[in-house]
Amino acid sequence: MNNEPQSRLFFALGCPSALRKTISQWRSSLGLRTGRPVPTANFHLTLLFLGAVNTARIADICTVASNVKTPGKRITLALDRLEVWRKSKVLVLMPDDAPAELMRFAYALEQAMLPFVHNPEQKEFRPHLTLSRDYLSQVPEAGSPPEFFLRADRFALYESHKGQYRMIAEWPLVESES
Repeated sequence: MNNEPQSRLFFALGCPSALRKTISQWRSSLGLRTGRPVPTANFHLTLLFLGAVNTARIADICTVASNVKTPGKRITLALDRLEVWRKSKVLVLMPDDAPAELMRFAYALEQAMLPFVHNPEQKEFRPHLTLSRDYLSQVPEAGSPPEFFLRADRFALYESHKGQYRMIAEWPLVESES
């Protein structure tokens, strides 16, 4: 048994506050009667979930993350599909068609982080924003279809603790012009 202090970590694209508010209002219009709504402040698009990691390794993780090849441009992602993932019991917003640069970047990040993951699950990366957990119903009827655009020029490492997310570090997806 490992007695080292642990942190639950994940990499994500943040969701700007105006977009979080718009998505939250749209979610409210769905009239959900099941599940636990994800707090609006926690909306994000996970790139890679690391899970429990020794706190002493965070600096190494940050160093490796800073050297991952980025797309070199802002990522724009349409969140235009509402789905229920039965196995995970979540209601999610996801892209009908994920941008290739996002998929390549998520894969590069996953490969770079292999030394820090104890039990790497062979899960296919499916970009999504979780709206509700413990969701046990069908896809709700939406009065208006989801048409949200997440535009990201940075990615970040977050710590999850008791339902709260704290950003540990962030990096640009686009190199700044000197």
